[in-house]
Amino acid sequence: MADLAVCIVNWNTRDHLRRCLEALRDHAGSLELQIIVVDNASSDGSADMVRTEFPGVDLVASDENTGYARGNNQALERVEADFALLLNPDTIVTDGALQALLDCAEPHPKAGGVAPKLVYPDGRLQRSCRSFPTPDVVIYEVLGLSRLFRRNRRFGKYKMTWWDYADERTVDQPMASAFLLRMAAVREVGVFDEKFPIFFNDVDLCKRLWGAGWEIWFTPTATVLHAHGASTSQVRQRMIAESHRSFLRFYRKHYLGRVNPVAYWAAVGLLNVSRVLRLVAVSIFGR
Repeated sequence: MADLAVCIVNWNTRDHLRRCLEALRDHAGSLELQIIVVDNASSDGSADMVRTEFPGVDLVASDENTGYARGNNQALERVEADFALLLNPDTIVTDGALQALLDCAEPHPKAGGVAPKLVYPDGRLQRSCRSFPTPDVVIYEVLGLSRLFRRNRRFGKYKMTWWDYADERTVDQPMASAFLLRMAAVREVGVFDEKFPIFFNDVDLCKRLWGAGWEIWFTPTATVLHAHGASTSQVRQRMIAESHRSFLRFYRKHYLGRVNPVAYWAAVGLLNVSRVLRLVAVSIFGR
């Protein structure tokens, strides 16, 4: 059995994927890795590159792009280790990061997931951890209160803008760009919900992990470089629309009938307004 499985879902990011796999090879240390790449019908030669340059990688070359959730589920089905690291192809693990993630999980037997510190290629911190998007935080975000009062724990609650990422702590939901999962927890709560093909599947999984009594930890001792959005930026307008659809789907699944109905529908209304404004801004200004 491998010490750690690494699951990568790729779509048309061949050069990023190559660097990602090179970093795994160079920084595995003494760990035995099982590396699984699911290629979602890339047209840039990604699958051929993996076959030629990384013959030891377990490659699943799909005939169609089935989305991030299904791709990860295909990879998780093949895992032969107690832990699986979900990794985006536009990431680069640094020396010691893989072992640091496992070391964080070891003293926390209820840790269903562990997230590293993500940084941009130039070294800037990525604010990769968030609280769950309850109606109050949606209202703070859309009305701009979170930007006006970034250091306030109430108004900065969603993106945790009051926190400096310097300490190890539990968090609601980290970005799954690099996310260690304990397979015992995954087997208990289930894999990704494929009704969330691109976005919010990771938030939904975290919500289910916490609901089942598991914990999710962040550790600053593991650093992963992340270019951020290498795949989704190729189809930005479509991804904005899909993100909002998934957000509303997540809301219906986890909050409808479980929170104050006035707060729920106020948040949903603001989300719909926000979606329209974002799409208009991208159409006009390209951002």
